[in-house]
Amino acid sequence: MLTPPRTVVRREAGLYALERALQRRGFRHVAGADEAGRGACAGPLVAAAAILPEGRRGEIEGLADSKLLTAASRERVYDEVVARALAYAVVVVPAEEVDARGLHVCNLAAMRRALASLTVRPEYVLTDGFGVDGLGVPGLAVWKGDRVAACVAAASVLAKVTRDRIMVDLDAAHPGYGFAEHKGYVTAEHSAALRDHGPCPQHRFSYVNVAAVSGRDGRPPRSRRPLGASPDEPMERSAAVGGTVGVASGEQSRPPASVGEDVVMEGGVR
Repeated sequence: MLTPPRTVVRREAGLYALERALQRRGFRHVAGADEAGRGACAGPLVAAAAILPEGRRGEIEGLADSKLLTAASRERVYDEVVARALAYAVVVVPAEEVDARGLHVCNLAAMRRALASLTVRPEYVLTDGFGVDGLGVPGLAVWKGDRVAACVAAASVLAKVTRDRIMVDLDAAHPGYGFAEHKGYVTAEHSAALRDHGPCPQHRFSYVNVAAVSGRDGRPPRSRRPLGASPDEPMERSAAVGGTVGVASGEQSRPPASVGEDVVMEGGVR
């Protein structure tokens, strides 16, 4: 019995090493997918996907995990990704949909939709942490993928900048919560504003801290959003993608690859 080929990519080889290894194996168009806003208790969940060109054109100065960049650096890198990417797509999932369907289901659906909306079909997909099934192409879920693979880092920046811009707009529509500063994440200031003002329609009522101040924390999680609490202004969707696709509410993620210090690909597919 033949042993399938095995590729080991050392993490210290740099942000582009994994894509280059895949391209040497014949996968020219490697897509990365990531999200922003999983841990926030207000505002949308945003997922993005990107395919960077091969060679020097795909190497973006300063590209890194979006969480490691300053706001100004993220904006600059965002512009470079948009200008250089072979294809990219962004999906915005409103807070009310996260409440109705659950965070994890929405996360997988949004990444799947972003990848399916790419105008260049990926030949291999790298995702940050969670495997996404049903794509029709091989893929690998990589732990902290936005620090390992350039295309995942690019998707991370697209998602983060898009979401931050939305939260700044929501701050103007819902003053008093500080959305422009904390972007909907749980901070001492945000918690104090929730206690003082109660939740607004852009909060996620299925989150424990929001449910506790909404007066409905005895209800099942997905019943906590009060009637009439849909957003009072339409949530702007990505120009590239309109909404998300349906998936079974019981869908489970494929666990990330157990990569230790390195990324190991058996047979080049997963």
